[in-house]
Amino acid sequence: MNTIQVVGAVIFFLALAHTFAAKFFEELAHKAPKHAGLFHLLGEVEVVFGFWAFILIVAMAVVSGSEAAVTYAESRQYTEPLFVFVVMVVAASKPVLEIVARFLSILAKLVPLPKPLTMTWFGLALVPLMGSFITEPAAMTLAALMLAPLVFRPGIPEWLKYGSLGVLFVNVSIGGTLTSFAAPPVLMVASTWQWSTSFMAMTFGWKACIAVLVNASFISFLLRKHVSLPVISDKKDEIPVPLIVSLVHLMFLAGVVIFAHHPVFFLGLFLFFMGYTQAYERFQNPLILKEGLLVGFFLAGLVVLGGMQQWWLQPIVSSLSPVALFFGALGLTAITDNAALTYLGSLIVGMSDQSKYMLVAGAVAGGGLTVIANAPNPAGVALLRRGFNDESIGAGGLLLGATPPTLMAAVAFLW
Repeated sequence: MNTIQVVGAVIFFLALAHTFAAKFFEELAHKAPKHAGLFHLLGEVEVVFGFWAFILIVAMAVVSGSEAAVTYAESRQYTEPLFVFVVMVVAASKPVLEIVARFLSILAKLVPLPKPLTMTWFGLALVPLMGSFITEPAAMTLAALMLAPLVFRPGIPEWLKYGSLGVLFVNVSIGGTLTSFAAPPVLMVASTWQWSTSFMAMTFGWKACIAVLVNASFISFLLRKHVSLPVISDKKDEIPVPLIVSLVHLMFLAGVVIFAHHPVFFLGLFLFFMGYTQAYERFQNPLILKEGLLVGFFLAGLVVLGGMQQWWLQPIVSSLSPVALFFGALGLTAITDNAALTYLGSLIVGMSDQSKYMLVAGAVAGGGLTVIANAPNPAGVALLRRGFNDESIGAGGLLLGATPPTLMAAVAFLW
């Protein structure tokens, strides 16, 4: 342990405290309009970790010299923040959303329940499970945009919004475990431990499906008297999106997912995608570039701050028994990205198969407890926060809302 490691840990926990205080800054913005702009900035959850990462780099420059600070920043791996930004923007494009909505509307007709309730259940269950194939960030984006007009709107009790948000975050975190490539915490260990997609489906996937279905069904039951289809104004001049345009967008999305770990390729595809949307602008809505960039900024900050926490995290992970490791991982993932946690586990030599299972199970089960627990969570916050009071999501409310579905996931994985 050296001075900069201690400084890094202190700044990390200050950033964590800041995420819990984000709603407080939003309230201050209303009470002190003279400085509302500054308080709104400090209340943006997506800004928090990028802001404190900058402070860490400055502190490193002061303590260890500017060259060491620059070397450290450049040594970090930023593929995931870049991918989440790109996949958010592509998945949220109007042609993709329309074709997904059409497909789910057809399925909804086969279910003997009111359509608003069925679509809500699809957004909380079916779409998160799709994350095992289209990646978790894409699933989070699609689910959030589907659920925003149904659940996260005026007229829905605030506690139900937090409960729904907790279910969404937990279900996305565990819903990506049917394959070995879609969930970031699984991806970190899959090649090292030789976990194939068939292994994931037989070991984690079926348990995750049970938990996802139970969680979604329970919160949908509580929402049954509140959800309704959004009122859509007649837009006679709106041009319907041709099927071929939607299919091209889906091809771009598939290409980005296939090359998720190769930024040169998925960024190149994204530039082509931007050009295509400009060429057929009449079929598009404004792309969510701002929201995507904010989420990417958040995750990049987490990468910078998280890289300094290995010195205290790894000894904890390596010293726990399998059952203690499960609960330790479940708790630790609330204060650090679950992918970073499983990555540290992959560095430990001689872990038993049971310990490996418990580490990953705990990490994904706890992926909904906080904004930083799972990489797609900031995307959900960016897209849904306007549906909450003060247009801000409180960390305490999220923790309470995510606790019941987290316990369900824990029971499923320990079964």
